[in-house]
Amino acid sequence: MTPLRHDARSATRRHSLTVRITHWVNVLCIIFLLPSGLQIFNAHPALYLGEISDFDNPVLAISAEPAPNADGLRGFVTLGDVSFTTTGLLGASKGPSDTLQQRAFPSWSTLPGDNNLAEGRRWHFFFAWLFVLNGAIYLIHGLASRHAFRNLAPTLTDLKRIGADIRDHLRLRFHPDNGKYGPLQKLAYFGIAFLVLPVIVVSGWAMSPGMNAAFPWMVDIFGGRQSARTMHFVAAFLLVLFIVVHLAMVVLTGPLRGLRAMVTGGQTKGAANVE
Repeated sequence: MTPLRHDARSATRRHSLTVRITHWVNVLCIIFLLPSGLQIFNAHPALYLGEISDFDNPVLAISAEPAPNADGLRGFVTLGDVSFTTTGLLGASKGPSDTLQQRAFPSWSTLPGDNNLAEGRRWHFFFAWLFVLNGAIYLIHGLASRHAFRNLAPTLTDLKRIGADIRDHLRLRFHPDNGKYGPLQKLAYFGIAFLVLPVIVVSGWAMSPGMNAAFPWMVDIFGGRQSARTMHFVAAFLLVLFIVVHLAMVVLTGPLRGLRAMVTGGQTKGAANVE
């Protein structure tokens, strides 16, 4: 009998140990960063452009006003010149006493949950620096292993296939598990890792007086401190949108397989290591 020979490319690790560790540290950080960021935003729930706050012309504002209803409040969101009623969710939401209270984001979506700005800032800053350190480790690993460009950077061929890939996703037809990312996956991961996350980090630094003193150009690249705050909020919203889509795709393509791959490294057939 001919002895069986192991094909090194027939079953390979999908995710390296470094990628798995940094992924779960990111998950931990985001779990605390997003709600603590909303807590900070609640202290002044409006966004502006430029260096100073133009209270009469916010880009976005979340507020409440007296209203002739059972709870006496109407919550609303103003985007430019357009207002939307959001009572019960944004602007006016029920608190522990089960009555409406004026609050931009509801208490269940913020940490530490009450209106303590100082505590929210402490939580946010701690996990923000952990997030930055973890991201630096991931970036160094990605550049050293060439993962960042070999597997994430879209190629010209990928760009030509975007239309077909969009049609496949709309039909819930996904790529085989061969260890390679599709065009939309590459665009999403590359955009988040090398555009959205850097904007979140640098815009956060631009709002820090200490960082401003050392690196004044950070504020200048955003066109002012208030513009940096707005970009920070918008980029964070894009990150949330990415997470929602990412979780939906994990569920649609097999949640147990995806979770196992990110815990144990997983295996994929017929392809070299993805990460």
